[in-house]
Amino acid sequence: MEFTIKTGSPAKLKTGLLVLGAFAGGKLSVLTAAVDGATEGRIAALIKRGDLDDKAGSTLLIPDLAGTQAERVLLVSLGKAEDFGDKAYRDALGAAAKVISSSAAKDAVLALADIELEGRSLSWRLQQAARIVADGAYGFDALKSDQGKKTRKERGARKLTLLVSSELSAELDTAVLQGHAIATGMALAKDLGNLPGNICTPTHLAETAQALGKQYKFGVEVLERADMEKLGMGSFLSVARGSHQPPKFIVMEYKGGKAKAKPIVLVGKGITFDTGGISLKPAAEMDEMKYDMCGAASVLGTFKAVAQMGLPINLVGLIPTTENMPGGGATKPGDVVTSMSGQTIEVLNTDAEGRLILCDALTYAERFKPECVIDIATLTGACVVALGKIPSGLLANDDDLAAELLKRGTESGDRAWQLPLWDEYQELLKSNFADMGNIGGRYAGTITAACFLARFTKAYKWAHLDIAGTAWVSGEAKGATGRPVPLLSGFLIGRAQAAAR
Repeated sequence: MEFTIKTGSPAKLKTGLLVLGAFAGGKLSVLTAAVDGATEGRIAALIKRGDLDDKAGSTLLIPDLAGTQAERVLLVSLGKAEDFGDKAYRDALGAAAKVISSSAAKDAVLALADIELEGRSLSWRLQQAARIVADGAYGFDALKSDQGKKTRKERGARKLTLLVSSELSAELDTAVLQGHAIATGMALAKDLGNLPGNICTPTHLAETAQALGKQYKFGVEVLERADMEKLGMGSFLSVARGSHQPPKFIVMEYKGGKAKAKPIVLVGKGITFDTGGISLKPAAEMDEMKYDMCGAASVLGTFKAVAQMGLPINLVGLIPTTENMPGGGATKPGDVVTSMSGQTIEVLNTDAEGRLILCDALTYAERFKPECVIDIATLTGACVVALGKIPSGLLANDDDLAAELLKRGTESGDRAWQLPLWDEYQELLKSNFADMGNIGGRYAGTITAACFLARFTKAYKWAHLDIAGTAWVSGEAKGATGRPVPLLSGFLIGRAQAAAR
């Protein structure tokens, strides 16, 4: 989708679709009021008649509205004026995005970003608009046959004009670029997540990273099994033992900041399919375990967004990736493995494998002397039970880092919720035969998983995002969400801005 920013009278713009906002009770935004005047009060009359529901995100499509140059006018409810906030604004954008992406109109004008929102700048509103509308155009049909693709009617606007009444500036252009880049990164993360495990293998993830590096001119190294053996990554390799697919350890280095500036390291869990190993999962919904690499996908998507934005920051991406399969060579419950750190682990449950690959990657991260490390993983079903599908779980060994991530999550709408990482929980990981077990029993599963990882992160500031509840949705709308690319991108934009001051 191609974005431009314009000023001017919305009623005079020739377009296939003009999107306007109105509050419950009939209060109109400034640009909507201008169109209402040009149409001799037609919009206000339709609202008064009850044709537009009061709930934020409700829509009314009006074709051939006299007094405008638009083929269609889409009126979007903003909810009650006194309740108008981030959520109502995003709901309105999301509703508009659905119509824009499915309309027969080939171009559209969006006049929602100009609506004042307390505590949010025009730049923020434009970034959100560009991201949400671009993301709304996403569709996945890569595996459809040519015949199947031909049956889909080509619809949706290819060009979007964001209408504002303020003077145009480079800052506003940057905001739109950022929003579009984040949506592009989300699309890559969604594509990778939606691919099946027989296509999106560890090798496929490695090739995707290499292609990104070539396109955007950043370094990519792929370590093979022999390299990992030399490094002593016994924990990671124990998960790979049951699979015929070779494991990969992907290292990406984007150097956009000052030469001596410490990098931020992102670590993404890349289990391209998780059967549970010998601790086999139930058959129901096991197909969704292709999404167990969404942490890796989010790191790749974030790298694409950062590179497309050209952020002046140093960034390292680490992706340990393998399948977790049963087989004659698979790790068994009760086996003891040695991690790269030298710590030994009793594998009490082979379905708690994500932490086994992450711990070696977190040890490897030390060599970069990082500013901070953030790992992203579809780690525990317990997180879904605790928090549902709305926020990602957040745990950290540094309160300032946690607070910064929470803030960026709220700003982006890609929210997280912090859980405690208290020493008392470490007791649950005791093992009679090794330094630790890989599970902590029935209680506090999300916390004990993070406590396990914390044992490998003492050399730096670290945060852990458990995205088991947010990386994909099930049911009729089943598919990857692209989260937490918006949160991570917002965090990195903030860090780049801080470094530039």
